[in-house]
Amino acid sequence: MNFKKLITIIAAGFTSLCALAQGNVTSPALTDSTDRNFGKLPVPTMRTTDSPVIDTLDTVNEYIKVILFSDNTWQYMVSEKFSQDSDVFNEAWQHQNSDPYRIPLDSLDKAWSIWVCDSLTQYCCPYVGQVYFRGKFGMRRGRRHQGVDLPYPTGTPVHATFDGKVRIAKVLGAYGNLIVIRHPNGLETFYGHLSRIDVKEDDWVSAGQVIGLGGSTGRSTGPHLHFETRYKGYAFDPQWLIDFKTGTLRQRLFVLKQKYFSPYSNYEQNFDDEIANEEEDKKADAEEAAKAYYKVKSGDTLSAIAARNHTTVANICKLNGIKSTTILQIGKTLRVR
Repeated sequence: MNFKKLITIIAAGFTSLCALAQGNVTSPALTDSTDRNFGKLPVPTMRTTDSPVIDTLDTVNEYIKVILFSDNTWQYMVSEKFSQDSDVFNEAWQHQNSDPYRIPLDSLDKAWSIWVCDSLTQYCCPYVGQVYFRGKFGMRRGRRHQGVDLPYPTGTPVHATFDGKVRIAKVLGAYGNLIVIRHPNGLETFYGHLSRIDVKEDDWVSAGQVIGLGGSTGRSTGPHLHFETRYKGYAFDPQWLIDFKTGTLRQRLFVLKQKYFSPYSNYEQNFDDEIANEEEDKKADAEEAAKAYYKVKSGDTLSAIAARNHTTVANICKLNGIKSTTILQIGKTLRVR
């Protein structure tokens, strides 16, 4: 594919991008996924390329660029100022602690949805392959292991997983050389045991950008990348979010549940239970949707209400814990199915 054709392809979808940047339309990435299932679509890792940049295209929004590489690939580059929620980078923003929030777990919702990747942002899998067997999320040797350990030879470039701002870039305890990036959706990613750090605190980085090199610094028995995902200071198994075997982001709209913060909520061990729970939830929702109610009016009798709703007096009594001789109160709501 030549660059003229590539630019034509980019331009074909550029009208909607420009309208989005000007605020004239709503991105499908920012709408409810129930309509188009956009949020449930998996996201492949972007192709990280060592090819040089040959051109940068401006858009109608000064904070959004299109980067062209010499191998006929391209990607969006979104600056920090494009982030709509600047409070994300102000709340508990400091460079000393891995958890700057220090908030009680019960102050968080039981579950909430997080847009991980939309139509303007990129995603780059930190490592495609098998997670170390002894390096999975959970309890290890009596300690909580907050992330996953990924095979990573010393000197291997480490790429930022999403766009974001560097909160920590220094030696920090058992992590050794550590980089923590906070993303516009509030998630944070951790990259530990690095042999070299190539970014500074408060730098803005783009997905796929090289931020350092793999290594074995800190409490480490050999070269590997310790990778964590956190929200409000609480770590959860990155495998709920990323399928490392294929390199894909499991979905654009991630439903993060409070129970995932437990050290015993391991994706590989709990996935079947999660699916079973989802099926039970769907069944419960269907049963709730099938329920029907009737508000008692003047002159109503149980037999008349039963006939009107195609059911029986016995069934209404059972559903409401009443007897056939119970005197009905006007305005009282009865379940009829």
